[in-house]
Amino acid sequence: MNELFNIKDYVVVITGGTGILGRCIGKYLALNGAKVILLGRKEEVGNAIVEDIIHSGGQAEFMKTDVMQEELVQKNCDEILTKYGKVDTLLNAAGGNQKGATIGPDQTFFDLDPDQFQKVLSLNLTGTVIPTQVFLKPMVKQGKGSIINFSSMAAFRPMTRVCGYAAAKAGISNFTAYMATECAKKFGEGIRVNAIAPGFFITEQNRALLTNPDGSYTQRGQDVIRQTPFGRMGEPEELCGTIHYLMSDAAKFVTGTVAVVDGGFNSFAM
Repeated sequence: MNELFNIKDYVVVITGGTGILGRCIGKYLALNGAKVILLGRKEEVGNAIVEDIIHSGGQAEFMKTDVMQEELVQKNCDEILTKYGKVDTLLNAAGGNQKGATIGPDQTFFDLDPDQFQKVLSLNLTGTVIPTQVFLKPMVKQGKGSIINFSSMAAFRPMTRVCGYAAAKAGISNFTAYMATECAKKFGEGIRVNAIAPGFFITEQNRALLTNPDGSYTQRGQDVIRQTPFGRMGEPEELCGTIHYLMSDAAKFVTGTVAVVDGGFNSFAM
C-alpha cells in the first residue's frame, strides 16, 4: 500500500472551521481517517457540522475559540493535547472582511475606514500568527508537523475594492515563506509551512458581492468568470486534494510555497 498520502489518525486543527470552506475540508479529511478539530466562534453551527461528520463515519469535534485571543487558543491546544497527545496539522482558515475596509465603485481611497482596515488586517494576519505560535510548539516537540495558511488571489494582484483584505492576504503569503525558513532552520525539516490560494468560491462572506438574490452573477461575479479560463467558480471540494497533498508525506520536501487552486484565474493575462 502506498503510504505517501495516508493521513489516517492525523490530528488536524482547522481555525475558521465553521465556514463553508473549512467545514468542507474538515469533512473530507475526517472521512479520509484524520481526527478533525474544528475551531470557530459559532458553537451551534460547529456542533451541527461535527454531527454530520460523525454521522458520515468520520471523527471530529468542535471547540469554541477566538483566534485573536491567545489565552483561549492556548486553552484549545491544551485540551487537544490532553485528548489526542499531538497535533499533526494546523489549517489557518479563519478570516474575513469588513465593509469599511473596502472601497466601492462610487467611493475613493478617502472613504477607507482606518479602524476597520486594521481590524481586517488583525483578523486575517494576526489571526493566523497567534494560532501558529500556539500549535507550532507541540509540532516542534514532536519533530514533525504541517501548517497550511489561507492566502488569496488578492495576494497576487491589487484587486479593486478589497483594500484591507488584499493587504492582509499578501501578508499571509509573505508570512508563510518567512515561517517556512524560520522553522526549517531552527526546528528541522520535519516542520513544513505552506499556503493555499483559492480562486473564487462562493462563501457566506462574498455571496452578496458575487451573486444576486436570484443566484445570477453580479457585475463583479461576471468579471471573475471572464478572468477565469475554466469559466466558472470553484467548488469547495476542489480544495481538498491540494490540502491533502500538502499535509501528507507526499509533500515532505515542500515548504514555503503558495499552492494556487483557481481554475486559471491567476495565469490569465487578457
